[in-house]
Amino acid sequence: MGLSILQTSKGFRDPAVMTTDVGSPSVAKPAALAWPCQVQIQKRAASGLASLIVPSGPKCHFQRTCPRDRGTNLAGQHEELSEKRRSEDQEGTLSSTPSLQAGLASAGNMSGIDLEALAEIELQKEEEEATTLGAPRVSLACTPACKDSALGMDHPYYDVARHGILHLAGDDNSGRRVITFSCCRMPPSHELNHSHLLGYLKYTLDQYVENDYTIVYFHYGLTSRNKPSLSWLQSAYKELGRKYKKNLKALYVVHPTNFIKILWTIFKPLISHKFGKKVTYFNYLSELREHLKYDQLMIPPEVIRHDEKLQNMRLGRPPPLVKMPPPRPPLPTQQFGVSLKYLRDKNKGELIPPVMKETVTYLKDKGLRSEGLFRRSANVQTVKEIQRLYNQGKPVNFDDYGDIHIPAVILKTFLRELPQPLLTFEVYEQILAIISVESSLRVTRCKEIVGGLPEHNYAVLKYLMGFLHLVSQECIFNKMTGSNLACVFGLNLIWPSNGASSLNALVPLNLFTELMIDFYENIFSSRVVPCGISP
Repeated sequence: MGLSILQTSKGFRDPAVMTTDVGSPSVAKPAALAWPCQVQIQKRAASGLASLIVPSGPKCHFQRTCPRDRGTNLAGQHEELSEKRRSEDQEGTLSSTPSLQAGLASAGNMSGIDLEALAEIELQKEEEEATTLGAPRVSLACTPACKDSALGMDHPYYDVARHGILHLAGDDNSGRRVITFSCCRMPPSHELNHSHLLGYLKYTLDQYVENDYTIVYFHYGLTSRNKPSLSWLQSAYKELGRKYKKNLKALYVVHPTNFIKILWTIFKPLISHKFGKKVTYFNYLSELREHLKYDQLMIPPEVIRHDEKLQNMRLGRPPPLVKMPPPRPPLPTQQFGVSLKYLRDKNKGELIPPVMKETVTYLKDKGLRSEGLFRRSANVQTVKEIQRLYNQGKPVNFDDYGDIHIPAVILKTFLRELPQPLLTFEVYEQILAIISVESSLRVTRCKEIVGGLPEHNYAVLKYLMGFLHLVSQECIFNKMTGSNLACVFGLNLIWPSNGASSLNALVPLNLFTELMIDFYENIFSSRVVPCGISP
């Protein structure tokens, strides 16, 4: 599976729409409201940051698992790496594409929120490339209770144990107990209490940490829908103290991707050199055989099929074709996932989609001074419920939900689920080039690009940017400057036609969005739109 942490078919799923506990929104703590300065990020990126610092501790024999990066010489490379892996003191590096290195180089200057977005993008790429290759989407349906689990339904961790995420899997070649962790067994985040997951992990490890043990981590199956937040991963690492790390002799990461590299880069300051040397990366299941008793492992069928696909690609065999069901026609009242033209035709020629008009009107009246507007999260189930109401043509009263951040998330979700981005595919490359334009000419260039949009897209974009300009003017209260709003909206307004935006695209896309917000009156003054189209 290729590059890709968060994704709809369009590219970016906003990290704000996630939960850490069942039904409990992941709300940023006050300390997280020191919003990053995107201008500083852009300047640092433009000044040529140092190359990516790769982990020096673990035995990182990592190859890109992106199919498009696999050449005919991969078998030889794999054999060479396998030979190196036999040397106990051999230390390798995580390889990557130049674009990922450049993106991660600037990642060190970003806030936790931006790093979450970077990781999300990589998961999106992995999911999208798997779809492109014809791989079936990982099912996140609840798995039946683990047959070998001794936990009854009245056990406090039964709600986690029933998914079969953790297994005791015999011994390794040194006689150490082996515990496996399977990401493909994790249900969607809103269905899994991550606090209980950490508690269950500690409960399981407590039975073995007094002696040496090994963990095998099957990375395949971690998606934007079931991944924990980075803040949860950080707290989990800290909570699993010396008691758990001392006797962990090996951590085998199977089927690593560039998402793992981003995680390592983010958590490198927290991870000791000694612990890092315990980590080994394996691209294929067969590589586990020289380290542990392979036949004792309880490997999920999905992981085995994924491994077979990778092996076939390594040998140059085409993946099997997967028939996709034909798309369903939209409902007459559909509001999400349909084109602007469809919405205009179904709403008596109204240019501004109902979802956008209602959310903007509500937020303008009641939310302009709400701290963290568009940054905060909303309950996933609530968002889906509101989407369903809109798609069924039923009225939505945001007062019923008592959370000003819900309409904000609904607005971002609407933009993200458009079949074609609001800024259109055609201007994607032009927007990326904005970073190379002289600073004094960027507003003029932005105005030219925006002025060339189709009339309907221009009218909707002007309506939206006018509103975001109003939000930025209240930044002393809501902490949402044009730069911070650009960080949130950039990837919801534009993405490439052939996949998710690359890490290198973040700076120019956000810069272009920031220009539209900060210089709204200048950029949108050249074209006349129908009366009544203003926020």
